[in-house]
Amino acid sequence: MISFTLAKTLQSATGRLDLQVAADIEEGSFVTLFGASGAGKTTILRMLAGLAAPDGGSIVAGGDTWYDAARRVDLPPQQRATGFVFQDYALFPNLSVRDNVGYATQKSERAWVDELLEMTGLSELQHRLPATLSGGQKQRVALARAVARKPKLLLLDEPLSALDTAMRAQLQDDLLRLHRRLGLTTLMVTHDLGEVFKLSQRVLRLEDGRIAQSGTAAEVFLQRRFAGKLTVHAQVLAIRQEEVVQVVSLLIGQDIVEVIASGDETAGLREGDPVSVSAKAFSPLLFRQG
Repeated sequence: MISFTLAKTLQSATGRLDLQVAADIEEGSFVTLFGASGAGKTTILRMLAGLAAPDGGSIVAGGDTWYDAARRVDLPPQQRATGFVFQDYALFPNLSVRDNVGYATQKSERAWVDELLEMTGLSELQHRLPATLSGGQKQRVALARAVARKPKLLLLDEPLSALDTAMRAQLQDDLLRLHRRLGLTTLMVTHDLGEVFKLSQRVLRLEDGRIAQSGTAAEVFLQRRFAGKLTVHAQVLAIRQEEVVQVVSLLIGQDIVEVIASGDETAGLREGDPVSVSAKAFSPLLFRQG
């Protein structure tokens, strides 16, 4: 069990944010931190890893105290059993794939490094430098390096956000398989709802510096009161006039959709604006792709 109670005052883009969060993470679980930009998600990961100092609280992992403000305990990052995967990979550019993965291991753990390289599909790339790898391959290296320490807690800060859709889906599968095979306890930050539903056993939704909801992805995001009504979020790409109607091009996920709108609906809209799209009478037909 990882238990934490953390407090920290942040200066966000919208002003001061008093972060006050507490949660228990069960061993072997996959938990996602979800919330708007600036909600403090990455700060929570950094405090758990020892990379940012809380203003107060405590962190206890498997009975070991990593941080306790009252008792003045604050272990440095190297003494906390965490693995951290950053959005920008943070690989050592002058080290090979193998040396990056084995950076925090002992020489006696060569077999463990070999196993990790095999599990992450990196065996044939082990002698190459990061500059010669694709984004997906770099993220595999970063993940393998984080896991090589055999951490009590694996921290993932939007690790797949820079990848295209196909590569992202493939690495989601790889991440879930690695999590289950090694029995990892994982805490991830992501803005991708599909990723949340695919990977998470539990979601902690942050709002105004607090954990507003905790539960499965379905419990947190599927609101039954909207049954029979479709509501999706989109971004305006373009607005054009065609005869007596206006056509709005919207980006919904990775798809571009065009809808007909009235002048009242488009009044004040500009390219790049976020919008919500609702359909009151909704009777969908679902088809499996592929």
